[in-house]
Formats: sequence, structure tokens, C-alpha cells
Amino acid sequence: MSKITFIGAGSTVFAKNVLGDCMRTPALQGFELALYDIDLQRLKDSENMLSNIKASSGSTCIVKSYTDRKEALRGAKYVINAIQVGGYDPCTITDFEIPKKYGLRQTIADTVGIGGIFRNLRTIPVMLDFAADVREVCPDALFMNYTNPMAVLTNVMNTYGGVNTVGLCHSVQHCIPGLFEHLGIDQTGVQAKIAGINHMAWLLEVTKDGEDLYPEIKRRAAEKQKEHHWDMVRYEMMLKFGYYITESSEHNAEYHPYFIKRNYPELIERFQIPLDEYPRRCVEQIERWQKMREELVNNKELVHERSHEYASYIMEAIETNVPFKIGGNVMNTGLITNLPKEACVEVPCLVDRSGVTPTFVGDLPPQCAALNRTNINTQLLTIEAAITHKREHIYHAAMLDPHTAAELSMDDITNMCDELITAHGDWLPAYK
Repeated sequence: MSKITFIGAGSTVFAKNVLGDCMRTPALQGFELALYDIDLQRLKDSENMLSNIKASSGSTCIVKSYTDRKEALRGAKYVINAIQVGGYDPCTITDFEIPKKYGLRQTIADTVGIGGIFRNLRTIPVMLDFAADVREVCPDALFMNYTNPMAVLTNVMNTYGGVNTVGLCHSVQHCIPGLFEHLGIDQTGVQAKIAGINHMAWLLEVTKDGEDLYPEIKRRAAEKQKEHHWDMVRYEMMLKFGYYITESSEHNAEYHPYFIKRNYPELIERFQIPLDEYPRRCVEQIERWQKMREELVNNKELVHERSHEYASYIMEAIETNVPFKIGGNVMNTGLITNLPKEACVEVPCLVDRSGVTPTFVGDLPPQCAALNRTNINTQLLTIEAAITHKREHIYHAAMLDPHTAAELSMDDITNMCDELITAHGDWLPAYK
């Protein structure tokens, strides 16, 4: 029996989408869906929910929970990772509140920036433990990472974990539908090319019947900027730098030095930037789960329609040898020629029985590559800190972050990092 292992299966709603998709995929019938989570109640909830979907769908997949991670992984052909280390309380709160004391405000704090750095530092050791288990009990498995910070964790698993890993994010899939719906443009028959790094990939080409749609997109975007709306940061970046970015405006507001500035508070209102957005979402999700739990976990009539998540389509393409195209996060083996070879990049990939094969992109527009490199700098120094356990590299990563460096002095950055290290306590290894 082939096996799909889901690490972080207590993410019940996400497990419903990904593993529910598997149960709706003919090529994956008969697979064992192995569930693992350190939260045993949430693990049981997900097992009950998936068992209900199995019964209602007539799937022949086997749903099984494990409390031993290595046994959950043993013999797996595919591994899906969706963990969060430290959760909302205490770690997410810490990532926001300590920087706020120094005057550094954030929106999501899960990719780069000071919040992204510390999320990486507490997650990388856990991921390397996963990698050791994978190498021992399922060395040929394809590891599909959904956990943020996407670029760094996917990089670490490939470079230091020795595990065949592809990072999967929703932003590429949602880019064209969200942009075109907001601008009132019909997306039927549109062809697009997207590449860059995770959360900062670029809509490089967008055409319909051979016609370049960018002039009309920019014309409508410029009109939209005359009023308040939810995507003002990305439109501003497109109008100034020439290309639309895949990930949302609330994310991109903190990836650049232009938008969240203490000395220009009017920018927050002008660009509709939701400060402290992620903590708000966490509180809402915790409250919403209490209401959703009964509907999902104990609903014997629960049904599922296949979603647009990449995972089941990747596995289906490998099992059937029918090609499928994804936007995947992979190592930059010469794929984007003006980004560092040490970086993890997000590029179009072809999936078939051979696995995930990235496609060559070449040079990005120089301004786009330059913006990507500002974030790659922090990513690579964060990895250096995590692997060497040298505190100075945490400082370096923070000092090179565009938003942090634009707001704080080097002394304040160093002091803030020291305070964050102390506050994280045992969530981090010792740094010398």
C-alpha cells in the first residue's frame, strides 16, 4: 500500500482540503493517509473528519492516525508538511510585541522581516528533525512543504536536510484571478508567466490571443489608485517597478522600505495597510474554530469537492504520468540567472512520473531581480544563523531586512534581536 503522510494534520481545515482532495482523486485510491500531529485532540478531530469524508465519498483511501512521527513517515511515498512552531501564543505574540516596543510595526511577519527571521529560527531545527526521519524511513519520498517561511524552509530541507522538497504556495494560483476580478477584466484564455521568489514572484508576461494585457491592466490600476482598496501596495509597486507581484498587499507592505514608516504615518492610511493583521487573524481563527468544529468533526454527512491545492494534482501527475504545471519553490539551479544560486526561487514546474521538473526562466527584469535580492539577503543570513548557531548572523539578517533597516538603528536592531532571543527561550536552540 502506498502512503501519503501529513505532518501537522491538526490543521483540520487545511487537512480537509489536501487529504479530502486525495480521496476525490482516482489515481490515489487505496493510499494510506497517515496523520501526525503533536496536538492529540486536533489529530483525533482530523481523523474523525476525514473518516466522515471517506464514508460520504466512497473513497478506498485508508485514514490512520499516528502518535509516533517516524512510524507515520515509514514507507511514505509523499509527505505533506503544514506545521507551525510556537503557535499564536507565545511565539506570534512575541514576534509582534517586542519589535513594536522599538517602533517597528508589522502586518503578517511570517516570511522575512523580524517576525519571519524568528519564525525561521524556531522552525528550522524541527524541520531538520523531520529530514533526519525522512532520510531514515522514506528516503525516496517527495516532501511537499506548505509551511512559511516558504523560501527558507524549502531551501534548508533541500540544502541541509537532504530531502527532495518542493515548496507550495497559493499566491501563484490566486494571482491572475484576484487581479482580473478586481480590475473587471475577463480572464478567459489568458496566458501568464510568473517567476521570482516566494511571496515576491512577478507576473512577467500576461497575454490573450497574443495581445499584451499589461497596458490595460496598468491603466485600470492607476484609476483604482485614486480610491481606497485592498490591493494598493501591489498596484503601487506595479506602477513604479513595472510588474505585478503575486502575494498580497498586506504581505508586501512589510517586504519593502516604502510603506510602513514612523515618520510618514499618513502612508498607513493612504495605502490601507493593516498593521498587526496576523495576530487579529489568529484570534478570529481560534474563535471561528470553536464554531466550525462540530460542523467539520462530527458531521457524518460531510462532503468534499476537490480544491485547487496543488498537492493532489502533483501526486496524480506522478502516479498517472499525465503532466501538470505548477508554480513551485525549488533551488535556483541556474533557473533565474540574475538571482543567487544559493537561493530558493519560485518558477513554473512540470510534474509527471519523473517528479517535479523546474523550467528555465533566465534573467528577471533588473529592477525585479534587485528587489528579490533584498529579501534573499535576509533569507540566506537567517539560514546561516540557524546552521552555525552564531548570534551575529541573526543581527546580520535583521540589519539586511529592508523594512527593519529603514526604521531602526543598528544598535536598536541588535538590542531587539537579543530581547527576542531571550523571550523565545526554549523555542530556540542556544546561540553563541
